[in-house]
Amino acid sequence: MTLCRPFPRSLRSIDGLAAQFRRAYATQVSTASTRRLNVPIDFGATALLHHHRSSLATAPEIPSDGPSSRLNLCQSVNSALRTALSSSEKVLCFGEDVAFGGVFRCTLGLQEEFGKERVFNTPLTEQGIVGVAIGAAAEGMKPVVEIQFADYVFPAFDQIVNEACKFRYREGTSGGNAGGLVIRTPCGGVGHGALYHTQSPEALFCHVPGVRVVMPRSPSQAKGLLLSAIMDCQDPVIFMEPKILYRAAVEEVPDQAFTLPLGKAEIVKPGNDLTIVSYGRPLYTCLAAIEAAEKDLSGLRVELIDLRTIYPWDRQTILDSVKRTGRAIVVHESMVNFGVGAEIAATIQEHSFFSMKAPTKRIAGWTTHTGLAYEKYILPDVTRIYDGILKSMEY
Repeated sequence: MTLCRPFPRSLRSIDGLAAQFRRAYATQVSTASTRRLNVPIDFGATALLHHHRSSLATAPEIPSDGPSSRLNLCQSVNSALRTALSSSEKVLCFGEDVAFGGVFRCTLGLQEEFGKERVFNTPLTEQGIVGVAIGAAAEGMKPVVEIQFADYVFPAFDQIVNEACKFRYREGTSGGNAGGLVIRTPCGGVGHGALYHTQSPEALFCHVPGVRVVMPRSPSQAKGLLLSAIMDCQDPVIFMEPKILYRAAVEEVPDQAFTLPLGKAEIVKPGNDLTIVSYGRPLYTCLAAIEAAEKDLSGLRVELIDLRTIYPWDRQTILDSVKRTGRAIVVHESMVNFGVGAEIAATIQEHSFFSMKAPTKRIAGWTTHTGLAYEKYILPDVTRIYDGILKSMEY
């Protein structure tokens, strides 16, 4: 009985097999044969962070005319919460262990400053935390609640999807809404999170109208986006914070209050040949891959776009970019199946088909649970994105 089809006669030699399956390019090109791509990101040098106060002037949405402080992302979230609590008596902060700072210390010192009635601990009940927050928002308060890890948000899924998301729709013309309700939650990989401290479930919430899903890439972005979510938004917001950036990402952040627009993507690096769309932590990996590819391919200029608001996302900015470049790659940590990348790729296919020079690629987490020993093999790395750039350009 034949178990497999025999190779054609022309391929029955080792040389024939090698010729058949040899790639048209190599991840490590001849000009850089000793260079390693998957090295740790140098957060102290990346162009995605404002390492000096003077660089704030290059970011038109961020104020640069006042004092600033070097903050990591955790400290920036704390600064935004302190600003919001100072600005309005309606702002509340609560969740598991929030009173003494939370598991990552993002709420450190807030109860001492604003009192136990506005900053307080809750029992271990995610559905209870979100349910109370919905009721408070319905009465005009601005509750900012913390779910300790995004992996633990699922008990609250019913409250979010069936209550918070539908609230404004159910109210009709009454004007009632759950705006001011913000659900903060740390998300993503850290290298050792395993099954229950690594997940990025943003795509699950992006399927439901009535909620906004936001993920900042840096401390300054976190402060501006979080203040906008708390003070200005008329919809509930799921604010997902890449926990690996809490300590790793450090930059100059304006001391003053400022907001950044929800629903608006940002072109963080302009280019003409290829568009890469991402958000959160993978943006740093994308930039490292872009720098390597632009060094190896003379004249290549890749555009990098930060979605910032994952849902509802800024279609126009992405479509305008893709129509110029003709090529697109979407990168995210969460699983590739039925993910954010699938939605973006389908939209590009629908609206920019005749502008495309290559198929839209998705580079994301593999469709598997994240075992402790395998995290680095599951999440997108520099080499995978570098390979994706070369494949797209050579198509």
